[in-house]
Amino acid sequence: MEKLLNRINELARKAKTPGGLTETEKIEQQQLRQTYIKSFRSSFDDILLNSKVVDPEGNDITPKKLVEAQKDKRRTEVKNILGGNKIVHLHPEDADKK
Repeated sequence: MEKLLNRINELARKAKTPGGLTETEKIEQQQLRQTYIKSFRSSFDDILLNSKVVDPEGNDITPKKLVEAQKDKRRTEVKNILGGNKIVHLHPEDADKK
């Protein structure tokens, strides 16, 4: 990431010079910026998906939308680990019936 930022900054400095950037450098600059933004958003999503919101009294007030996104992420991770095999959910009350 540091290497990416260094190159973005290098091109930004060059763009401010009288010679400016070549067309190839402009394309590279745009691609680097898109790569950086994509990486930043991904990191930010990871932070949010591993966050919990609490009020001053310690009550969990995490928004429902975030809680659902966290559950979806966990489900996806489990499916990836199991390689698409079916998952059977067993509840203690179901075990008593068998």
